[in-house]
Amino acid sequence: MARKRFLSPYTWPVLSFLAVIAAGSLLLGLPVSWADGQTVSAIDACFLSTSAVCVTGLSPVDIGAVLSPFGKGVLLCLIQTGGLGVMTYTSIIFLLWRNNVPFNSREAVSQALLWGDFSIAAFLRQVLGLVFGIEAVAALLLWLYDPVFFYPFSAIFHSISAFCNAGFGLSTTNLALFRDDVAVNAIIAGSVILGGIGFGVLREFLGICTGGRMGAPVRRLSRYSRMVVKTSLMLIVVGWASMFAIEFFRGNVPHTAEGCFDLGITMFFHSVVARTAGFSTIDFALVSDATLLVLIALMFIGGAPGSCAGGIKVVTFRVLAGYIAAQFRGDSQIVLEGRGVSTENVRRSLTLFFAHTLLVVVSLFLLSLTESDVFGPAGTQGPSMLRLLFEEVSALGTVGLSVNFTQDLSTAGKAIIIFSMFAGRVGILSLLMAAQSLRAKKAYTVAEAQLPIG
Repeated sequence: MARKRFLSPYTWPVLSFLAVIAAGSLLLGLPVSWADGQTVSAIDACFLSTSAVCVTGLSPVDIGAVLSPFGKGVLLCLIQTGGLGVMTYTSIIFLLWRNNVPFNSREAVSQALLWGDFSIAAFLRQVLGLVFGIEAVAALLLWLYDPVFFYPFSAIFHSISAFCNAGFGLSTTNLALFRDDVAVNAIIAGSVILGGIGFGVLREFLGICTGGRMGAPVRRLSRYSRMVVKTSLMLIVVGWASMFAIEFFRGNVPHTAEGCFDLGITMFFHSVVARTAGFSTIDFALVSDATLLVLIALMFIGGAPGSCAGGIKVVTFRVLAGYIAAQFRGDSQIVLEGRGVSTENVRRSLTLFFAHTLLVVVSLFLLSLTESDVFGPAGTQGPSMLRLLFEEVSALGTVGLSVNFTQDLSTAGKAIIIFSMFAGRVGILSLLMAAQSLRAKKAYTVAEAQLPIG
């Protein structure tokens, strides 16, 4: 009985992620993965592997200079595996292994699977077709546009990194060379958006475009997909406008048509990638604190359920926003896209929000200890709390943006960020369910009592 409980639908995805991360750490820790004259420590290998599998993009080393072609290939395979989702694969394997999973167990794997009922064979064909098709088109466009920087391996690497929302780049400055390049920004941003809206939404778009011959047999987007698309567009536009206004009035950009155009491209790109992928075309250590706070909010929300993105997800954000609005209006029901939201959905959204917030607070406290003179050398000037918060939210949201701080983390600090990346990718609720599944259920309840609240 203990073994059955240990290999349940709740624990299987968690264990699978750990297994892939361990294998990646071992491969990246081998000398064959290092460039000539370079070394990668055990903690850095584990950090890189976790960041790749969890499609985060944070890196304690310059992967372009430190990793050999073999090491870059290993990293690329880990990114692709994480993007497709070890959770997805192993959940399907479990379904095949057990033939079926009880309805009350499906919540543990819901984030990794398509929306609603599905055929396993059709699911695999559609997911693989969508993923590899989009990545191939993006790689081809990048190679045709700039065959020097985006040589075949570079084009494939960046297209996979973009669609899987990883944000890894082969250049030391990531994509800073293309800060004002409309074509590269559009290709990368488009891939990031497609990778962040979820397989379920992509499946419906494919079905609509092909008249139901491929993808989902639908003629219009479902209520869920409309909610995801509308909320995602709203977040992109609000983030874009907010950061543009902040940096424009800050006065660091020429108030000319060309300066405004360049700033608009830059802020749009980072409004897109901040929710899902860690590509960057600017040095975030130079932007204002207000802009960093906008980016933190976007990273905390993340992308859509069932996508390559992390965060609390846009549906959770929409439910929470509807809940707060209903409380102010005095409404007893939350209505989204013409339908009421169940109490269970509200409860799960609140649980997820507070769990994420609690993990951020605890991790921030621990980082403030490990990255200062409390546990470090006496007299060490630690980074600001805003920089620590930015790094932690980026890790938990599996985004990968950084204020040039990742490489300066202590060993203990790297361990904290590793756990945050893992928790953000697997899902805090999935981790809680996995832990709960290993405990024996109580056969009794305790009498309830009223408490004064507020």
